[in-house]
Amino acid sequence: MAEARRVAVVQMAMSERPEDNVARAHAMAARAVDEGARLVCLPELFRTRYFCQTEDAANFALAEPVPGPTTEAFRELAARSGATLVLSLFERRAAGLYHNTAAVLDGAKGYVGKYRKMHIPDDPRYYEKFYFTPGDLGFRAFDTHAGPVGVLVCWDQWYPEAARLTALAGADVLLYPTAIGWHPEEQDKLGARQHAAWETIQRSHAIANGCFVMVANRTGFEPDPTGRGGIRFWGQSFIAGTDGRLLATAGPDEETVLVADLDPAEIAESRIGWPFLRDRRIDAYDDLRLRFLDPDRRS
Repeated sequence: MAEARRVAVVQMAMSERPEDNVARAHAMAARAVDEGARLVCLPELFRTRYFCQTEDAANFALAEPVPGPTTEAFRELAARSGATLVLSLFERRAAGLYHNTAAVLDGAKGYVGKYRKMHIPDDPRYYEKFYFTPGDLGFRAFDTHAGPVGVLVCWDQWYPEAARLTALAGADVLLYPTAIGWHPEEQDKLGARQHAAWETIQRSHAIANGCFVMVANRTGFEPDPTGRGGIRFWGQSFIAGTDGRLLATAGPDEETVLVADLDPAEIAESRIGWPFLRDRRIDAYDDLRLRFLDPDRRS
């Protein structure tokens, strides 16, 4: 019988100083591996505050190559511990070409690959289309010391197709580095519903695919640089089992390392008991390639 895998997500608040954020993220990841975690996921774009609240060309100076300085800063920790680390970074691919990218470091092997965020939002205070080109590497599974894992990033978490294709690529753990929160002026009216929808959709990915799900979110308030508002990141990172149950949850305001033990036997048990992969009607899904089924097209 395969041994349980200890995993962790880091929930943290970001300061204005990238070097401080990297140092604190490194310390929290080190704490996770000291507690036995062999798979650790950090929040989306943890190196800086969430700069996408405004469209400002000066923010492109925050980007770096991947692999690059931040992956190098974590390389020794991965090698020393044998752990797999997932780092969400602002990638400078070339002049004028930038991505929201997650790098995977796997123990002594170091950097083993990247995933580029596929779904890019454009909403008030989430102006990511200004900064990021959609990913072009597809949905990937990485064969790591912690087992086959798939990485998706934030807005990807709302799309069942992304979770499904990552699972079909071989992943049995889906990781979601995340930066999501409330507009403070909406929180009283919409906050509980927004958070419930976010958690529910991701737990449903665990159920539909017989996978574990790990979600690492930010916490804390980050002001809009224009002074007209900001985002209160809602924290509440979690780890879910293959049946969607919550194995570990963080509070809304705490900086913490959230740890859980995953039993690999659950994956086969879930997929045999709920044989969604067997019963999929792959012959009937061609229209998923269409943006929308317009009446004129259907006729």
